Amino acid sequence: MKMELGESFNIDKVNLAELERRTGITRTKLRRLKSNGFIDKPHGLTGRKAEHTVLSGYTAVIDNLLGKSITNASLIHERIGELGYSGGLTSIKDYIAQHRDLIPAKRQLVAPQGSRGTRYQSEPGESYQMDWGFVTVEDDKGNEYKVACFAMICHCCGQRYIEFFPNAKQEKLFIGMIHAFLFMGVPRHVLTDNMKSVVTGRDAQGHPIWQKDYEIFMGNLCFETKLCKPRHPFTKGAVERLVRFVKENFLPGRIFNELTDLNYEAIRWCNTQNNVYHRAVDCVPNERHMSECMIHASVLENTHELSYYLCPERTISFDGFVSYEGRRFGVPYWYTEKTCRVLRDGYILYIYDSRASRVLVTHNVTWSRKDSFCKDQYATTQPEEHPTSPVNIRIKQINPSYSVKPKSIDFTGFDDFYFTSNKSRE
Repeated sequence: MKMELGESFNIDKVNLAELERRTGITRTKLRRLKSNGFIDKPHGLTGRKAEHTVLSGYTAVIDNLLGKSITNASLIHERIGELGYSGGLTSIKDYIAQHRDLIPAKRQLVAPQGSRGTRYQSEPGESYQMDWGFVTVEDDKGNEYKVACFAMICHCCGQRYIEFFPNAKQEKLFIGMIHAFLFMGVPRHVLTDNMKSVVTGRDAQGHPIWQKDYEIFMGNLCFETKLCKPRHPFTKGAVERLVRFVKENFLPGRIFNELTDLNYEAIRWCNTQNNVYHRAVDCVPNERHMSECMIHASVLENTHELSYYLCPERTISFDGFVSYEGRRFGVPYWYTEKTCRVLRDGYILYIYDSRASRVLVTHNVTWSRKDSFCKDQYATTQPEEHPTSPVNIRIKQINPSYSVKPKSIDFTGFDDFYFTSNKSRE
């Protein structure tokens, strides 16, 4: 502008509208610069911090999470959002960047293993992937124990389902798969690793030898199973990533009263994640699963045949208890069979007869280690207990035999010693 106007150019009378058009600087900032002789000076409040910010009152919670190596801003936003935080993610990300010293040092990195497999896609409703994950739980007394997390995911759309169990036994696998099929439908095949509850080995041609009960389970629910290559987790990377996502997003910093509460929180978390956009599958899992995958997947109905898997069989002990999930529950004395079936639905435990046709008794699941008694567990008059068989123990005595005769004893001088002793006593 000075070159165009020449000697008539006056910096005090410069056209701010034309200067804004050429530089892109706002008119307000240009007025401020003009008042300073077009010298850009720092703002007068630069370096000052507000005494109260949107994070005030929540920094202790964030510091605690950072001390546990939790740096996921979305997870921290969810945790403090439950406490009333109304701000956004940017404030949390800035706070994390300014407090990196609170984060423990990472473990030593290992050398990259390189690419071992090729990603592949499956058709809608064709393939699900399942796996177990394990997490350590610390109780209020400082004792530690492990719980198993069953995870299943649709390989096409990313629809996911998780459920926690006290252990990873085969009966828990059946219950988790049935609940997942009721939630997501039954696919053509399920992809899993070589767990003992699924396969026992391979024949000479390399074909899998299915575990007997699992083979019957596949036939009853009309689906097939495909096995991954041993020690090759990339084959079912979707569910491996889901297990990691659960450990990094759902479990950190979580406190629960009992396993039932944890499963209710898990299903709410699944519904939340299934209704948000995921970049890996480029869709909202729930929308795509309902519109595409469920057309090809079959709907599993909760029939009486499924109750045999949902209600595992238990043997009744001599004192009238059945053991389930590490606890003992009473059975009425008038039920004379040796076995029964047990089902836990939320906070209620149902004990059925051996054919799962009627309910014998119900218990409130408190997850206490104490035995849970029921009404009519024992008769009013208890019979006297007798041994099951008389004790018949016999031993044998034989005549002693002496190979060497004992030496004769010499009593010479015994009388003199005897009388001398008696006189001294008198």
